[in-house]
Amino acid sequence: MPGLLLDVQKLETTFKTPEGVVHAVNGVSFDLKEGETLGVVGESGCGKSVTMLSVLRLIPSPPGKIVAGEASFLGKDLLKMSSEDIRHVRGAQISMVFQDPMTSLNPVLTIGRQLTEPLMLHVGMNQKQADARAAELLSMVGIPNSKERLKDYPHQYSGGMRQRVMIAMALSCNPQILIADEPTTALDVTIQAQIIELVKRLRDELGMAVIWITHDLGVVAGLAERVIVMYGGYIIEEAPVKELYANPQHPYTLGLLGSLPRVDEDEGARLFSIEGAPPVLYEKPAACPFAPRCKWAAEKCWKENPVLMNVGPEHKAACFVDTKTGRYRS
Repeated sequence: MPGLLLDVQKLETTFKTPEGVVHAVNGVSFDLKEGETLGVVGESGCGKSVTMLSVLRLIPSPPGKIVAGEASFLGKDLLKMSSEDIRHVRGAQISMVFQDPMTSLNPVLTIGRQLTEPLMLHVGMNQKQADARAAELLSMVGIPNSKERLKDYPHQYSGGMRQRVMIAMALSCNPQILIADEPTTALDVTIQAQIIELVKRLRDELGMAVIWITHDLGVVAGLAERVIVMYGGYIIEEAPVKELYANPQHPYTLGLLGSLPRVDEDEGARLFSIEGAPPVLYEKPAACPFAPRCKWAAEKCWKENPVLMNVGPEHKAACFVDTKTGRYRS
């Protein structure tokens, strides 16, 4: 049995804005095992990225604040670590690839300088060793003429190559966990496929655990072993990937799956859309946050916020209504 790497319990994060306090993450709990790939899905604004940034203490404060919860990494709570200690975890043991490769790299520093800095800081390499390792990393992520390309600046790389550099940078210190925050969003479809295959290959070669954040359930299908679905700052469904696709138990998950184009659909079949808009979380929802958009919403849904409950082996959903029968769950 693989050991537990990361255990997050009841994480809550808020942001102070001129309009009021936004409750971005509301009591999120999940875990990650060694070598596992966990998909985190949901539409923009549901709390996916803020959850992972909170775990790494990368929330800008102010306006952001982690108000509750624990994030235990190998037995140590990341949320209680000193600033110095958490700096040694970031990059060295838990790395993150951010959304936009166009803005994630420093435009005035060479690729080599940006790759060697973490190697010298976290691993203690000298300049010569760091240069050799940086060239090796660029080769590993599929960039040819790696030694020469270390001297280039970010504007001399294409979008796909910049994302490969970001992955190389994240892997430079052999982290135990790689967090990929929608790393293919700004790339065209063929480059997206290459980046996903690259991460899968490196995951298998290096044995690291991966958290892949996305709004695209199609990407998760071929990459993750387990999926959590987020909505309104809550986890509303959690299941092994095959179980989630075969037997979705939350109306929101059904809507996400229904909005995916499929090759086996009849010609002319319309994609499903979820009516309405995500909630604005100036107050913690007292009722189910999805109720205003849900065709199954019953009286209880408007009065009480459901917690994650077991609906099958390794399958949890935060919904009072069985979407297959339309009746309350027993």
